[in-house]
Amino acid sequence: MQWEVVIGLEIHTQLTTRSKIFSGSSTQFGSEPNTQASLIDLGMPGVLPVLNQEAVRMAVMFGLAIDAEIGQHNVFARKNYFYPDLPKGYQISQMELPIVGKGHLDIALEDGTVKRVGITRAHLEEDAGKSLHEEFSGATGIDLNRAGTPLLEIVSEPDMRSAKEAVAYVKAIHALVRYLGICDGNMAEGSLRCDCNVSVRPKGQAEFGTRCEIKNVNSFRFIEKAINSEIQRQIDLIEDGGKVVQQTRLYDPNKDETRPMRSKEEANDYRYFPDPDLLPVVIEDSYLDDVRATLPELPPQKRERFQSAFGLSAYDANVLATSREQADYFEKVASIGGDAKLAANWVMVELGSLLNKQSLDIQDSPVSAEQLGGILLRIKDNTISGKIAKVVFEAMANGEGSADEIIEKRGLKQVTDTGAISAVLDEMLAANAEQVEQYRAADEAKRGKMFGFFVGQAMKASKGKANPQQVNELLKSKLEG
Repeated sequence: MQWEVVIGLEIHTQLTTRSKIFSGSSTQFGSEPNTQASLIDLGMPGVLPVLNQEAVRMAVMFGLAIDAEIGQHNVFARKNYFYPDLPKGYQISQMELPIVGKGHLDIALEDGTVKRVGITRAHLEEDAGKSLHEEFSGATGIDLNRAGTPLLEIVSEPDMRSAKEAVAYVKAIHALVRYLGICDGNMAEGSLRCDCNVSVRPKGQAEFGTRCEIKNVNSFRFIEKAINSEIQRQIDLIEDGGKVVQQTRLYDPNKDETRPMRSKEEANDYRYFPDPDLLPVVIEDSYLDDVRATLPELPPQKRERFQSAFGLSAYDANVLATSREQADYFEKVASIGGDAKLAANWVMVELGSLLNKQSLDIQDSPVSAEQLGGILLRIKDNTISGKIAKVVFEAMANGEGSADEIIEKRGLKQVTDTGAISAVLDEMLAANAEQVEQYRAADEAKRGKMFGFFVGQAMKASKGKANPQQVNELLKSKLEG
């Protein structure tokens, strides 16, 4: 039987406010347990929450960026459940009237096509604390530093049909919130976490299958692996005559499998009701206009501009616009080097390889955009060849200075003097007289293959410093002569 996969995602993005959503406590990561939990975060009697205006602004920015309906009258509700890391016994969230309504996001797939994924809603809520199991033998520790941290929960429509599509969507959300500056996207620190709702159905069936939710997956690789593992589990279960039971599951990366956590709750299990301590949030048109004016150039517009203004391919534009930092780096290199396509190649290939080897983000690159632009200038004015430029780049990555300093110190300046190159070629051809005779006796097809040998010998004789274009032209003339 042919199966169709149906995937919807809930992405929790931690907003980059300095303080929590309903208190003045710090949101800084990595502090000692329970040092950033105020009386409000602890839910002590008599304390009242006060809404963080910056969290509202960031949520509105996101809504405008995905072309969504903005809930200009949105309401906070209490989501009631009992867990050790939820000190109040309820979580302040939004239910019926969220701040961001229906919108959409276009994602680029591996085959170059673009797919539109619907976004059902995005709502503001507070994070819970954290249960610590590893550090306590036979007990659980509770750290409430994270309790009250502002989250924007982004809920997609069930529009994805493979794990790869789901990863592409998460990457698009990740890039968008970082472009907007509303989330740092650090998945290792829990700044962006994903719940994956997965179901399968026979191809052609309109009705959805029973879904299971995989909670708190925090890397692109694990999202793909967790979804694929759950897809296979459900298919095997159904084909063996069983039935999928709606439940919440956890992904175990060591065993590459999902395991049950609890039966899946419905909205009425949480007994949502409007929080009596918080007034409805009313957003005026003038406020929306003010926030809209602050939106940066977003990934789709940046990709389009890179293609139209710089003549880049759709693939190159997509790669370079993956993050705001990479896009800015590329534009600076292109403006200094004066050649956008050459800049794109160097940023994606040479710099990309260096960053991958050293496991660095582009903002931590040992080669600055100004330095790389300096290399491109020397390629363009024929001071160095592309091959020598790689030597300069490697030296630059090791902290040896600017392109000009390295070229001068290492004596890497390209030889462009025709007389000097001609003398090197004459010496090389004399040393390879037998091959020269073979070349002259060969037909056109064989000559093409043999020509590369002489080029290699010429570059070796000049220690890589001879201008390759001049070598080719002079060599052809001498061999034909």
